[in-house]
Amino acid sequence: MKSDELAKYIEATDGMSKPWLLLQLRLAKLKERRQEITTEEFNRQLAELHTELMKLGQWWIGQEEDVF
Repeated sequence: MKSDELAKYIEATDGMSKPWLLLQLRLAKLKERRQEITTEEFNRQLAELHTELMKLGQWWIGQEEDVF
């Protein structure tokens, strides 16, 4: 899914308060810019996204039906 489509989905489903969706949007935008940035910059930004994703931890526990 392209970042603009994902952004519309997030807006339509009131997903601005869902950090996992915002991380997916940032990842989609990074993938779209892949050819415009250096490999080092891409890897650095990807590592940042991974770190932020890991900080979310097990946010889904107890919310499985709402999230999945």
